[in-house]
Amino acid sequence: MRLSRYFLPTLKEPPREAEIVSHRLMLRAGMIRQESAGIYSWLPLGHKVMRKIERIVREEQDRAGFVEMLMPTIQPADLWRASGRYEDYGKEMLRICDRHEREMLYGPTNEEMVTDILRVSVRSYRDLPKLVYHIQWKFRDEVRPRFGVMRGREFLMKDAYSFDVDKEAARRSYNRQFVAYLRTFERLGLKAIPMAAESGPIGGDMSHEFIILAETGESAVYCDRALVDMPVPGADIDYEGDLSPIVEAWTARYAATDDKYDAARFAAEVPAERRVTARGIEVGHIFYFGTKYSEPMGALVQTSDGSQVAGEMGSYGIGVSRLVAAIIEASHDEAGIIWPEAVAPFKVGLINLKSGDAATDKACEDLYGRLAKAGIEVLYDDSEERAGAKFTSMDLIGLPWQLIVGPRGLAAGEVEIKQRASGERVTLTPDAAIAKLAGRGNAGNTGI
Repeated sequence: MRLSRYFLPTLKEPPREAEIVSHRLMLRAGMIRQESAGIYSWLPLGHKVMRKIERIVREEQDRAGFVEMLMPTIQPADLWRASGRYEDYGKEMLRICDRHEREMLYGPTNEEMVTDILRVSVRSYRDLPKLVYHIQWKFRDEVRPRFGVMRGREFLMKDAYSFDVDKEAARRSYNRQFVAYLRTFERLGLKAIPMAAESGPIGGDMSHEFIILAETGESAVYCDRALVDMPVPGADIDYEGDLSPIVEAWTARYAATDDKYDAARFAAEVPAERRVTARGIEVGHIFYFGTKYSEPMGALVQTSDGSQVAGEMGSYGIGVSRLVAAIIEASHDEAGIIWPEAVAPFKVGLINLKSGDAATDKACEDLYGRLAKAGIEVLYDDSEERAGAKFTSMDLIGLPWQLIVGPRGLAAGEVEIKQRASGERVTLTPDAAIAKLAGRGNAGNTGI
């Protein structure tokens, strides 16, 4: 993509209304624009990152055996009355009436609707388990929306739901999501630690939230350093096998947010040298809530002995739009964002240091075409801005690699590569630079 054709309204000055790093950087990098309190337009750069996160979330859900569907954003109030939650949920729920005076709501979550779908479609234990998910916009009318998309009113969520015949089967479904979450966050360049959590308005007696460590995190967290160093299951994990040893290994050590923190337990269970006290950001939450919705809503299945039982259910959420901000909170420096390659909007920023110079323009066009042919996403800064402004902008938007082309280097047959995360720079021939960025072999002594 040529910068001259892209829509990237970057800001030079930090916005006054932004309280945290991710909000400041998302506004400055031209990723979002506020339309109302807690409601944002996602501009091209931000939207591209969000879709990459969504793709990874979707791939891991599919791999864990969950099947994608899509439920509507607007839900009938009667479903929530059937579960008993309509009056209990509070003012965060946006309640509306259609032209026929039917009471509706903008869904903050989908437990009721998925239970209604399953109670009509699933009748026998032979039909189970049913494992479904969707990725859908939600709305919660926060009393004080703040921190940009970290705590907005409108947000993109992945919601998954499991429906099983008994508690043992429900635990197996829960374990599938537990492992899928570990893998998802690993692929996003994050180390997420599962911590025992409160179930809140969703309910249930087993719940874990997945927390990434970040200095600007919203919660205090306390955990065993062994969890930070624990390897995540690989891509070859067998979701049809017994996943309980993995879950047990990750939950056997102490890990808690401030609302579940027990100072005496922390001191007793974790040696002093392994105690981690830090800040953290919640990026996912999983619940096993049994028959909380299936029983009052009549979602019954026939067992092998002919009896009728309420289905055992679980709910599993990942804030897709929230993850954009969370990744920035965990990966930035004073100059701007540092994107992990898996979610970067472009892998390479191609910087023309002298637009209008025939030789430099020709070299950049050649490199731009060759990188695109190699399947590498490139943002080509073909603007007439000063070199310093181009460097500042590229550091701000945080692309993993910068390929810098100028008349002086070309005269020596060289271009420069900068790795954004480390700041290291090396000079290479154009061919070696292409090979390096394409990940082909040893492209010379790069030092990167």
